[in-house]
Amino acid sequence: MIPNDIKITPELIAAHGLKPDEYDRILDLIGREPTFTELGIFSAMWNEHCSYKSSKKWLRTLPTKGPRVIQGPGENAGVVDIGDGEAVVFKMESHNHPSYIEPYQGAATGVGGILRDVFTMGARPVAAMNALRFGSPDHARTRHLVAGVVAGVGGYGNSFGVPTVGGEVEFHARYNGNCLVNAFAAGIAKTDAIFYSKAEGVGLPVVYLGAKTGRDGVGGATMASAEFDETIEEKRPTVQVGDPFTEKCLLEACLELMATGAVIAIQDMGAAGLTCSAVEMGAKGDLGIELDLDKVPVREENMSAYEMMLSESQERMLMVLKPEKEEEAEAIFRKWGLDFAIVGHTTDDLRFRILHQGEEVANLPIKELGDEAPEYDRPWAESAKRPLLDAEDIAEPSDYAAALRTLVGNANGSSRRWVYEQYDTLVQGNSIATPGGDAGVIRVAGDAGTGRKGLAFSVDVTPRYVEADPFEGGKQAVAECWRNLTAVGAEPLAATDNLNFGNPERPAIMGQFVGAIKGIGAACTALDMPIVSGNVSLYNETQGEAILPTPAIGGVGLLDDVTARASLAFANEGDVVILVGGGGTHLGATAYLRDILGREEGAPPPVDLEAEKRNGAFIRSLIRSGRVTAVHDISSGGLGVAVAEMAMAGGIGATLKAYGPAHAWLFGEDQARYVVTCSADAASALLEDAIDAGIAAEEIGSVGGSDLTVEGILSISIANLSEAHDNWFPAYMAGH
Repeated sequence: MIPNDIKITPELIAAHGLKPDEYDRILDLIGREPTFTELGIFSAMWNEHCSYKSSKKWLRTLPTKGPRVIQGPGENAGVVDIGDGEAVVFKMESHNHPSYIEPYQGAATGVGGILRDVFTMGARPVAAMNALRFGSPDHARTRHLVAGVVAGVGGYGNSFGVPTVGGEVEFHARYNGNCLVNAFAAGIAKTDAIFYSKAEGVGLPVVYLGAKTGRDGVGGATMASAEFDETIEEKRPTVQVGDPFTEKCLLEACLELMATGAVIAIQDMGAAGLTCSAVEMGAKGDLGIELDLDKVPVREENMSAYEMMLSESQERMLMVLKPEKEEEAEAIFRKWGLDFAIVGHTTDDLRFRILHQGEEVANLPIKELGDEAPEYDRPWAESAKRPLLDAEDIAEPSDYAAALRTLVGNANGSSRRWVYEQYDTLVQGNSIATPGGDAGVIRVAGDAGTGRKGLAFSVDVTPRYVEADPFEGGKQAVAECWRNLTAVGAEPLAATDNLNFGNPERPAIMGQFVGAIKGIGAACTALDMPIVSGNVSLYNETQGEAILPTPAIGGVGLLDDVTARASLAFANEGDVVILVGGGGTHLGATAYLRDILGREEGAPPPVDLEAEKRNGAFIRSLIRSGRVTAVHDISSGGLGVAVAEMAMAGGIGATLKAYGPAHAWLFGEDQARYVVTCSADAASALLEDAIDAGIAAEEIGSVGGSDLTVEGILSISIANLSEAHDNWFPAYMAGH
């Protein structure tokens, strides 16, 4: 057992991720040298992962309110009204560092943690997504990480019983030493039964619920707030171990207990475990907390106070309960085979006291721990503007058909079926659209309205755009997510973000962060899509090399009628193909430039937010009125890839007109664009309505046959495209 009287040295302070001036601030706050346990508590509460000390200044600038927003950032998850007395509760969070160290458990416990964030609010989880980024496919560690992470995501989510309805997987050498695992979860709750983490009332029992505490994950939050170096393997013990079956029991027990009216406050034990959950509950309620660690259920002998306070063992909750309901609450948790222990009580003195084996091992000011962590205004440097590349100065492919086949059949363009077929996408029986389309869709099972209401989910970011221009890249991440929700007919409601960046102490990296935040804020404001929850993951670097800036945006949209939605698959021979939003012109920072010409340069496509809003509203009106037979937004790879994906999904070809310059027309990634199909007799009216709405729209071809043909440019069979598209991932994972 680690003693509490270990001498505090500069080396020990640094090992806890605290800077000398931060330690001096601790001394000023408490007026003495901290105990070893207290040092650990400060380390946990003041690290980047828990305190957001480098990002708070900029996060405050994001739009977080809206007519449907019930709860914005600051709680376990965001809450948005979806009508009929129901709300969607959702959040996205990272588990990057743990997943690189131990991919299966790192990814699994990332899923477990985000599910707890949702059901802690009183919501039953109904959908999950994930955004995964790995290093170059030919890097020695990449295949191992992909296999472990995908197995971990599936192993936890499938066992828990939540459908995975969407996500993304991408590869780039900049993630070689630091993969990204961002997990999203959403649940449904009653608007009058949302539960919060603010403790209220003095002398009330603080109750520990769920699984026992072990030594797994000790120091995990601190590890997640540091760069990687050659000592990475030594950090394996900081990775948590998950048990989805225990979590399923915890979900049911919590929801059953919540229905009794016993719960005053509830907080899941995630990063920094017992420390963070207790401090947040007390600080939010202007109350002190006293804990007796001798009453904490443990699964290992001789655990020290330090280990118990910093353990990140999974499937645990902390609650403040009404005293008269203790017996009823305990009976519920015992029934579900879970631990229930009164481990402390609330106090009126704003102190955080920890007792262990008759000794007071910590006595700290709780508000300063919870609310007054250091906050930095980090120096930042604006990213250098890249030049716009003229399409005339970019080479055309020697073979257009081969270029298109490469774009749909390489590491970043191929089908992700190998991944999502390892996830249960149909459990709960409410999945309407599963992975592989623009957005996942579920039916709201408890819908008190028409019985047809649905929710759509998408997660998006294009890191190469953010690297090229953080502001435009931030805008584009929101805009693409908004388009993907729109493309299935959903009204975008709100978003959660997962902001993955390198070391914020480097002005260039902080500049990427600031620029992306400004872009995200501008887009969310213009598109009426507030940020209601999220996560910041910094220090994603290994030996000085940062990841690509990757601010993932997870969006939720509402469908009043899930039968009035669109698929991206071509549906009927003879349908007319219409391009909405104008032709392709922009080749800078595109997939074509990277994957066909081997260049990563130029400014990304600019995002016209008014055009996004105008074009998106038009597309949704077409879908809801049943006037279109297929819809797909245009993103990475441009029009050529969008049409190829529609053809492969429907098993039907198309013949398109060609416009010049052909490579920009086919592969340009200009924004605010969609491909739609409709019956031939509906096309004229649709085009006239677009003109009346001030929207560029033109008929560019027709659906039919077994080939994708662009007149005078290329002709390739759908079977040929599908072979390339479907086979890359299985072949790669098989080692071929």
